[in-house]
Amino acid sequence: MIEIKVPTPGESISEVEIGSWLVESGSYVDRDQDVVSLESEKASLTASAPESGKIEILFPNGTRVAVGSVIARIDTTQIRESGTQPVKKPEKSTIGLTEQAKTTEVAAAVRITPVAREMMHANNLSVDDIISGLRRISKTEVNLVLDAGKEVQKPHSEPVIEPAIEPTLPTRQENRKVMSLLREKLSERLVAVKNETAMLTTFNEIDMSAVMDLRNRYKSVFEEKNKVKLGFMSFFTLAASRALIAYPQVNSQINGNEIVSFNYCDIGIAVQTPKGLMVPVLRNTQAMTLAQIEQGISQMAAKAKDNKISIAELQGGTFSITNGGTFGSLMSTPIINPPQSAILGMHNIVDRPVALNGQVVIRPMMYVALSYDHRLIDGKDSVGFLKTIKDLIENPVKLLDPSGQAERTLLGI
Repeated sequence: MIEIKVPTPGESISEVEIGSWLVESGSYVDRDQDVVSLESEKASLTASAPESGKIEILFPNGTRVAVGSVIARIDTTQIRESGTQPVKKPEKSTIGLTEQAKTTEVAAAVRITPVAREMMHANNLSVDDIISGLRRISKTEVNLVLDAGKEVQKPHSEPVIEPAIEPTLPTRQENRKVMSLLREKLSERLVAVKNETAMLTTFNEIDMSAVMDLRNRYKSVFEEKNKVKLGFMSFFTLAASRALIAYPQVNSQINGNEIVSFNYCDIGIAVQTPKGLMVPVLRNTQAMTLAQIEQGISQMAAKAKDNKISIAELQGGTFSITNGGTFGSLMSTPIINPPQSAILGMHNIVDRPVALNGQVVIRPMMYVALSYDHRLIDGKDSVGFLKTIKDLIENPVKLLDPSGQAERTLLGI
């Protein structure tokens, strides 16, 4: 018997929750096959079978267990069955009727009005479906039967008035479930940020015309060469990297009574998963190309959604970006991801009338927001940072030369 123990997700984590078993107890599993998804307070992870054999599951889904606990055993003496025996169909009983047969027998005696028959035909429903779908018999149904009996005795010339059907009241239910460790920890951190930082948000708007035109003209060639789609997130990630270098205070953190600054950009990209919000980190984005950023985002997002992302890939960011626009958000105030000091919020792109060169024109506009810790970042730096991103996105060629020196050199000034 080989034991499957809860692996160590990372430092300071002593407990995990069994999210879901990927196999059934008593089934045969192969060596290195993922058998269970585990949730910690920081991320999800999976545990695999150390050997092949028949698995015995010791704890059900939703159980919280300590790191290192034995959660399943594998009997390695068992071998995979070569095939399965066919399931014998139950023989028909000659005594009595099954529930389905009884329903069919009742259905055969039911009279159907032309309107009802047309509705059933349009929705592909049989009489059995209607009878099986009934949840209760009310006085309405009883009156229908009584009136149907009286109808037989009445002359055919008398009009038949069908009684009104009583409306069925909707059910009122409550569903309760224990909060996951990941959601529990996220809740604590969000409240802590609001209570422990002097968070402030500044806004701006960006004309997305240039980037959208560039993307539309080259997206096919870009995808063919780099095997990944060209999105807007890579432009904003690269623009944020350039702006962080120009405004190092935004790329800093408070640690006790010290200010820690970085000469590199490790940017976290918020990803919404079924388990909750995760922020995997791309390292050294200031040295990456658009293609490398897109590939990194794609890989991290896939890992997060498949519960394959590690704790190390979620730690150590110096700045974060979140895109509420993917869900249709027009404007929001994103919450800082501690211990970072700022986060950029992207939003939905909407065609709006704007003034351009004295004319009112329609442009695809995006509101952007920078939430920052005012203890460390002054208003001048926050506004300048956001304006730099605006300038780089509206003039994407400047992403190659943020200083503008190439133009000055060309003009000899």
